[in-house]
Amino acid sequence: MIVDLSVGGVLLPGLLVLAFAALAATMAVVRFLGATGIHRLFAYRPLAELAIFVLIYGLLVQCLPSVGTLP
Repeated sequence: MIVDLSVGGVLLPGLLVLAFAALAATMAVVRFLGATGIHRLFAYRPLAELAIFVLIYGLLVQCLPSVGTLP
């Protein structure tokens, strides 16, 4: 279970915070791909950006240590 984050007394779900982090990382990767010209290799750019977001989000969720009773 991923721990919620308290910001000024407002609880934010941990997965939502990870989604915002993944969104920021995706924007950086897409900007890098645009600067290098690699984005021209993709036939449908929005689908490639969605796939990049899903990959980064999955990596963040997998690498985050889960908090629970089981090791």
